[in-house]
Amino acid sequence: MDMTQAKLFTPYQIFLIATLAILQFAIILDFMVLSPLGAQMMPQLGINPSQFGLVVSAYALSAGASGLLAAGFADRFDRKKLLLFFFTGFIAGTFLCGFAPNYPLLLAARIVTGIFGGVIGSISFAIITDLFPLQTRGRVMGFVQMAFAVSQVLGLPVGLYVSNLWDWHAPFLMIASLCLPLLGLIVWKMQPVDAHLAIQKDHSAFQHLLGTVTKQRHLRAFAATTLLATGGFMLMPFGSAFAVNNLGIHLDDLPLIYLVTGICSMIMGPLIGKLTDRFGPMRVFAGGSALSIVLVLIYTNLGVTPLWMLIAFNAILFMGITARMISSSALLTAVPAQIDRGAFMGVNASVSQISGGISSAIAGLIVHQTASGQLENYPALGWVVASTMLICVWLMYNINREVRVSVNQAETAMLNETPTS
Repeated sequence: MDMTQAKLFTPYQIFLIATLAILQFAIILDFMVLSPLGAQMMPQLGINPSQFGLVVSAYALSAGASGLLAAGFADRFDRKKLLLFFFTGFIAGTFLCGFAPNYPLLLAARIVTGIFGGVIGSISFAIITDLFPLQTRGRVMGFVQMAFAVSQVLGLPVGLYVSNLWDWHAPFLMIASLCLPLLGLIVWKMQPVDAHLAIQKDHSAFQHLLGTVTKQRHLRAFAATTLLATGGFMLMPFGSAFAVNNLGIHLDDLPLIYLVTGICSMIMGPLIGKLTDRFGPMRVFAGGSALSIVLVLIYTNLGVTPLWMLIAFNAILFMGITARMISSSALLTAVPAQIDRGAFMGVNASVSQISGGISSAIAGLIVHQTASGQLENYPALGWVVASTMLICVWLMYNINREVRVSVNQAETAMLNETPTS
């Protein structure tokens, strides 16, 4: 964070941004590390791509169900207390993954981890929306979402390295152990986030949830989130297996691919956050989507590919994906009113997890592994993902237009207010 950005935020806000970024890093790494471990886990556990897809989707589906159940209560408690509760459960679930001896117990452990971990992101975004104005939210999201890239630069290479030293259990034990000091820091330094409690009027959690999911502007946002989740959950779980078996990349070269890709995404994250605040999230989202569509269609149709070319493809592709993540997050946080933020973020996270879990399971049915290990029908996934990206641009355009109308109306109302004596 440079000096200009530091002046935008107080020291406590800088601490909060760093804490939420590290928290996101842990949550994202726990999910992302599963994809590159697939090349090891499938033969060691004796499972096929469909079963591995179920391991990925189990986390997502349980996270989605948990988010829906918790959404009605999300605006009725101090957000710090909610964060501590779910983060503690996430750490416990990750430890269970590290000790799972077989496929059924691993599947159960992923369900436990998803129940708690899937809600943390929505709580974090609600905290950001409560404490940071829309004009600086792109920068905040740029740093928090940079955790996605950092998990590639630091987490995935280290995770793959320790899994090669021991086995696939080791990365989960590493993640859980690193989360314990962060839990203590949140308890010690983070202030309560409870301003929303003063305006809460719904006495029933079910009534509050029902009101949140029936608002038309919320439904459009949920539809966009559904399509946003499709791409990553369809392509990412089989990324390492596709690279090794179809593109001819050696297993030992996977950490280098994730390292270089992550460094590029980490550099671009704050820059994209600045561009989002300067030019608006919709323009950045459209540009990132156009880049992603082109590269996804090329990538999924590649044959045996030199390592340097695959690294270049991944770096540019994740640049587009990062632009979509940061700009869409900044825009969607402007959709709900303060009274609905916690519930909206919870439902939105659940929609993302559930649709992603279903997409992952469907991808596991579409993709087939031959006797030689190659994955078939991977190009078909590319066309599905590209189509969803295109439709999502149209949805986000309409959401952006509605948000701009709401912001203009609020500014007009403030200007028309006259002081009373």
